[in-house]
Order: sequence, then C-alpha cells, then structure tokens
Amino acid sequence: SLFVGSGRCVQETDLGVTGVEDGLQDHVATAVESLKQAGIKIWMLTGDKIETACCIGISSGFKSRNEEYYCITNLLGRENEVHKELKKVAAQKKTVLVIDGISLEKCLQSDEKFFFETASNINGVLCCRCSPIQKTYIVKKMKQYSEMRIAAIGDGGNDVGMIQEADVGIGIVGKEGKQASLAADFSIERFNDIIRLLFWHGRLSYNRTALLAQFVVHRGLIVAIIQSLFSLVFYFCAIPVFNNYLLLGYATYYTFLPVFCLVFDQDVENDGLVFTFPNLYQELHKGRSLSLKTLLIWTAQSLYQGAIVMLAAIIFFEDSFVNIVIINFSALLMIELLNLYTELKRQNCLIVLCLIFSFCVYVAS
Repeated sequence: SLFVGSGRCVQETDLGVTGVEDGLQDHVATAVESLKQAGIKIWMLTGDKIETACCIGISSGFKSRNEEYYCITNLLGRENEVHKELKKVAAQKKTVLVIDGISLEKCLQSDEKFFFETASNINGVLCCRCSPIQKTYIVKKMKQYSEMRIAAIGDGGNDVGMIQEADVGIGIVGKEGKQASLAADFSIERFNDIIRLLFWHGRLSYNRTALLAQFVVHRGLIVAIIQSLFSLVFYFCAIPVFNNYLLLGYATYYTFLPVFCLVFDQDVENDGLVFTFPNLYQELHKGRSLSLKTLLIWTAQSLYQGAIVMLAAIIFFEDSFVNIVIINFSALLMIELLNLYTELKRQNCLIVLCLIFSFCVYVAS
C-alpha cells in the first residue's frame, strides 16, 4: 500500500489478509420451511450482530416473504416501556421479533413470564448478541413458562449449555468441532437431517411407543379382570384361575414376539410421504395416540373382553374346572393375538408370521 502525505512518500507492506466464510449448509431453507409447516415454533439464538442475524434469517427461510421484522434494540427504559413494546409485538400479525442481548436482559429482569408468554405466540423470535448463558437461560424458562417440548440445535461449544438444558438436544458436527454433538442426545451431520430425525424416526417412535405401552397395560389388566370375576363367581376362593406356568407362557413364549414386533409397524409406506406432507407430524401435537381417552378405551376393552371370556367359559363349560381353565386361557391368547393384528396400521409380513408362530407354539405345547 502506498500513502502520500506531508511531502514525502511512505511505503507499507501488508503481511497477509485472511477471511473465513461461514456460509449456510445446503437445503437449510427447505428444512426450516418444513418445520414451520409441521407447526413447530422456531427461535434463533445467535451471537451475531443484528444486521448479520437479519440477513441470515432471510436467507435461511426463518423469515418468510409475508412476514416483517420487529426490532427491539438497546432497550433501557422502565418496566412500563418494556410491557408497551411487548404488547406492540403481540398485537401485530405475521411478525418476527428481533431483540438484542441488552434488551433481552431488560425484558427478563422486568417480567420474564410476560415476555415468554408473549414471545411464544409470535411466528418467530431472533435473539442477537446472545451469550451462552443467555441461551441456556432462555431454554430453561421456555420449559418453565410454556407447555411445549423444547429441542435445541447447535454446532459449537457455546451451544453446549443450551443443548443440555433442552428436553431434546441435537448437535451438528461442524467446522467448530464436536463439542455440541458429544453433549447432545442426537448427533447429525447436516442441519437438514433434522427433517428425517423428527418427521420419520421421531413420529414412528412416538406412535409405536404409545401403542406398545397401552397394549402392555391391556395385556396385564385383562388377566386381572378374569381372576377377579373368577373369585366372585366361586365365592371369593383364593384359587388362581391360571397356574404359574400358564402365566409365564402368556407373558413370554406365547405373546412376546408379536408384542415386540409392533416396533416394525408403519402407518405410511415410506419416508418420502412424510417429507412431502409435513402436516402429518402436526397431528402429534394433539396427543391422540397417547391420552387419557385412549387409556380409558383400552381399559374398557380389557373389562369387556375379560368379562366375556370368563362368563362364557363358566356358562358353556361348567362341568369341569379343568375345562374352564383351558377354555379361558385359549380364548385369552386368541383375543390378544387378534388385538395385535387389528392394531396394525399396515399389513406387515413379519408381524403376521410372528402371530402364526406364537399360535403354533401354543398348540404344540
């Protein structure tokens, strides 16, 4: 570089100039858009300055074209001014809140509950100039003041606290190292891998776990109903209707294969449909697969089936106690296998073979 001044020439030499490009990964905008369509609220916590964060929000699809930024910066006013700003944000529709670290600290000191209740109803929140402590604190208070399940995603060491505080921590193996991925519950290579993690594996895991948990409750409850009715009919005698060997076979040899094969059940043919229609994930928010209503349905089904099995065996086979035991257990096993088959979302050859194999084992024994 050559600078001329004061009538003399001074020459300087640049030793070197370096630059680091921190660009977005591929398909980030598509992934963010799919998350929004699935009804997932997104908050962006970053240490960048406001201008950089706003540009990233646009390029990543965090802010859509029909949304506007509402910026709260350098907020140092009184408590009533803080409430006034937050009420302005809540009154506007299709708005993304942009707030810096100083203003965020002031809002939290003023009335953190009102801030999180207001911000959780906005389309999106972009927090700039956030320290790692603030990121962790935001996740902690979101869990406290909302009924939502929080998932934190990060790729650097400054995201470790946030990831560990969230209900589900997801770490991305990036250029900044593996600190986030090692501290997380799940580790992914790219940001768009979260779509497969949530929409395919997460959705199937929820549906399968809900069905398996409720079926195990039903399997034990129906035996208790049969035993209770047996004691009532035979004058409260202390004789068990099934001996220990039959109960052991019922819980292991005859039903364990079909029950555990429920984890292979799928309600859609392949993961492509889930990616094409993100709204399928949104139905999980309603909790229809695992709720008090479904538990009561399974309980009523246990009462009904247990009563039919016990009373029918007593009415039609009252001559011999041994016949009652055999008929009861055979009907109980057939009901459980049929229940498993009727709960399948799609026909699965593996589960059908397990049902047939379990029945053949019982007949052979």
